[in-house]
Amino acid sequence: MDKPVWQFSDDRGQRATARSAPTRVTAYIQAGATLWDHGVGPGAVFGSFHDGATPDRAKAGGLPLDRLRYLGAGAALDLDALLQGTPDLVVAVSYGGGQVYGLDPETAKHLEEHVPVVVIDIGHSRSLAEIRNRFAELARALGGDRRPEDAARLLDAAQRRLRAVTAATRAYPETDPPARPCVLALSPAGTDQVHVARPAAWPELRALAEHGVQLVDPPAGSGANWTTLTWEAAAALPAEIVLCDVRVNATPVERLRADAHWRAVEDRARVLPWNPEAPCSARSHARFFALVADAVDSRTAR
Repeated sequence: MDKPVWQFSDDRGQRATARSAPTRVTAYIQAGATLWDHGVGPGAVFGSFHDGATPDRAKAGGLPLDRLRYLGAGAALDLDALLQGTPDLVVAVSYGGGQVYGLDPETAKHLEEHVPVVVIDIGHSRSLAEIRNRFAELARALGGDRRPEDAARLLDAAQRRLRAVTAATRAYPETDPPARPCVLALSPAGTDQVHVARPAAWPELRALAEHGVQLVDPPAGSGANWTTLTWEAAAALPAEIVLCDVRVNATPVERLRADAHWRAVEDRARVLPWNPEAPCSARSHARFFALVADAVDSRTAR
């Protein structure tokens, strides 16, 4: 048997090998969008159990959805679907413990009998920079990311600006408003309840805090990543900036406006679109930091 000329060790400690560099990549849609930012075009993508028969455009980033195959999500995503197009590599993500996100465990196990699988851990145990770097390493191994310095400059500029605007708010005396704006991250779950993010559980929210952003921690609850509250309770939390989930599984803002508590949030806070499954690339993270920096700056200038 020929020795493999391509190999990559993933975040489970497993080594994917192939006789040549993979060119027919199937990926979880977030991973596919990340690889696209690095110049690697997947041939097919799949969704998670939160997704449906069409791809979630919020997760797709810059992917040309009209030119690649969407394999489905949830119960419709079986082994035969994943092997469409005869991929020579599958790229997936995990939120810890090595479990492949979006796939039934049995399906994931049998998938590796047919095709190499690389799993990148994007869970709370990793920093945003660590996740970003792991995807960059994979992209380089697949022949992409030939000019990473351009994206690195954008990210560095966005990070420096975010630190500058948060430092400016801290320079005000405590008795002299405006104080540093508080940021709340949430995912609407209908008109009766909302999932409020625990900042420590989300690498991108921890990264905001590392750059000086003041984040709102919800009350204690049973959820590891979220606390589920009524809209009345969520509206009582102090927040001048709200990061609002825009994935397809979150209730659109337009449907919330009949609720007086949501209207109260909109009246006092600047609401920003938030994608908890954004591409894990320098360009994507630069856009996120710039968006928050603009919001902090505008709330401070009021």
